Amino acid sequence: MGTFERLRQQIARITGRADAEDLLQEALVRTLDRGTDTVCNLEAFLVRSARNQACDDARRARHPASPAALDANAFQVGDPRPLPDEHAEMRQRLARVRSGIERLPARTREIFLMHRLDGMKYREIAAALGISQSAVEKHIARAAADIADWTADY
Repeated sequence: MGTFERLRQQIARITGRADAEDLLQEALVRTLDRGTDTVCNLEAFLVRSARNQACDDARRARHPASPAALDANAFQVGDPRPLPDEHAEMRQRLARVRSGIERLPARTREIFLMHRLDGMKYREIAAALGISQSAVEKHIARAAADIADWTADY
């Protein structure tokens, strides 16, 4: 186990925080900025600095004037709708799929739409049309393969 990992584990044990790696990194950066000329035991100094940072963080969090935790989505102001070019691309893909569905043989198209649009199960379609469930599976597989071929470039 390397020195960094050993220090991280020690800080995690002392502070009880899951972000011990962040605390260690902050302590290391502050120490390097300040200089290590006067530090006798660098590892002990880093652990103590990280512990102090954890204490300061906890104290700030308890202070009545501390800012409330921000929601990660609080600053998202974008419009959830697709951009105009994305919308145009989706319309083109939809037109391509519709065109592909229209090219299917009538029986295959009917079975495919019963399954996809009406949400019918294979056995329900088979019973409604008086065909075997295997035939329904074959029609849907053919429709899916043909539509995939027609829309492969999109």
